[in-house]
Amino acid sequence: MAKTRTDSEDAQLAAAGFDPSATAAQALGKLREIATPENEVAIARALGNIPDAGAAAMLAEMEAPARGGLRREIRRSIFKLHQRGIATPETPRSEPPATTPAAAADETLTAYFSPIDSEGTRVIWLMKQRTRGGVARLWGLVSESEGLAGAIVSGFSRKELRAEREELERRASMRFVEGDWHLADFILCEAFRRTPEERRARVGNFLALRSELTSAAVPIEIDHPLYRELGPDIPDEPASDLLKEAEVAEWKFSAAEIAPYAEELGRANESTIVLNEIQQRERVETIVGRALSELFSGESGDRFRRRFEDTGYYMLHSGRRDGARWAAAAANQISAGADLKRVAFFQAFVRAQLGAVM
Repeated sequence: MAKTRTDSEDAQLAAAGFDPSATAAQALGKLREIATPENEVAIARALGNIPDAGAAAMLAEMEAPARGGLRREIRRSIFKLHQRGIATPETPRSEPPATTPAAAADETLTAYFSPIDSEGTRVIWLMKQRTRGGVARLWGLVSESEGLAGAIVSGFSRKELRAEREELERRASMRFVEGDWHLADFILCEAFRRTPEERRARVGNFLALRSELTSAAVPIEIDHPLYRELGPDIPDEPASDLLKEAEVAEWKFSAAEIAPYAEELGRANESTIVLNEIQQRERVETIVGRALSELFSGESGDRFRRRFEDTGYYMLHSGRRDGARWAAAAANQISAGADLKRVAFFQAFVRAQLGAVM
């Protein structure tokens, strides 16, 4: 079997003298000694397997300036240590970079978010006050399956914009919430990158439209503001009550995602082999377990993690802090590669999806 990148990185640590079976003090000392910018992801992963407060402290040091894949690996390791009862000391975040005049001007931007509907679609407004009065608004329709489905820039007076928002909320029976414009910008840009080439004609000028509101570099990653706004107030596991939140209760997997497991469950129910109740339950457990392992890993796992983060952010800004905390916990568990078969919420979540299809 071909070596994975993870295997290769771990082999490099071993070649540099790191022994995961050494005492915690020895292992931590060696990791500090051999740390380089090139192996920091592997070191973050190794720290998650050292059940010692020193490992938690080292991860906390690494987290402040970390971004992207490194930050996600650090969060996975912190989560693993938390599961073993090892707390991570809080460390101050690195100071933000000095703002340029263009960046300072962009601080006048605001954003509004709709909830994500059952099909994975939402509306994002990115807005900027015009120097001559009124507001420039970039309207974006974001689809989980199709990327950016529409984008338009229009000018409004504040009164007109408020009236349009109220009418949209009335017609769609939902609430728009105000939030971090950096997140709205990232969602729109990420959706544009995911838009299939044959469908880009409808939003082909998106980057030009965006430039009417901001000169900031197009974001390729983001430290989700949900975690910053919740702080340490995130449980280890999501409560099953998260299923009662409308955005989660109405969430539907696509047919392509859920159909293979529903079909297998249907074949099991139609089997001519007579099974007792325990055997039937075991077969269902096996199918649900495989769905959890496959749907919440890899690219689909990243997508579901992001949806829990964005849903949690919407709930937080619509006054539902408990729901936001549980959604953040669900996202953390996916990010950490936790055994979701042991988590009641995820078990119930997938069973509800299968039940709806069956």
